[in-house]
Amino acid sequence: MSRRHAVITTDLGPVTIVADGDAVVGVYFDAQARLPAESSFGTDMTVTPDPLLVDASDQLREYLAGHRRVFDLPLRPVGTDFQTRVWDLLMHIPFGETVTYGWIAERVGGKGMATAVGQAVGSNPIGVIIPCHRVVGSDGSLTGYAGGLPRKRALLALEEPPAEDAGRLF
Repeated sequence: MSRRHAVITTDLGPVTIVADGDAVVGVYFDAQARLPAESSFGTDMTVTPDPLLVDASDQLREYLAGHRRVFDLPLRPVGTDFQTRVWDLLMHIPFGETVTYGWIAERVGGKGMATAVGQAVGSNPIGVIIPCHRVVGSDGSLTGYAGGLPRKRALLALEEPPAEDAGRLF
């Protein structure tokens, strides 16, 4: 099957999930930065059941409802070799944790790469599922997010442990 998409409604606004063949290739918030042309999303399957898009939609809704921490979907983000290396690192940031752009830069070529890392993070085509929202500034500040800082705050808040678990040692 070729490129296709579905639009789902979430508490964070409409989300478009794009698949190509047997993999998810895009997850985009409505009106986000670096949003590809809608014509590149392929056939609209919003009302026609597509197993991969249904699975991706279900998993995204489960995550946003606080019932899922890890996604189990075939992903195929399209980008440069450098972007792909950065996105691979993003996939290893655990639920509820954050890293800095500098931390990623050290792993892909040195601290001087932080700006290039920021550009790669901002170009992530599979937002939320490839958790670019877990990257923060060196001082812990919330710096840019293609989906907008209010959504980044909401996603990070979703991943915070419940107050009764704060400080508890397991």
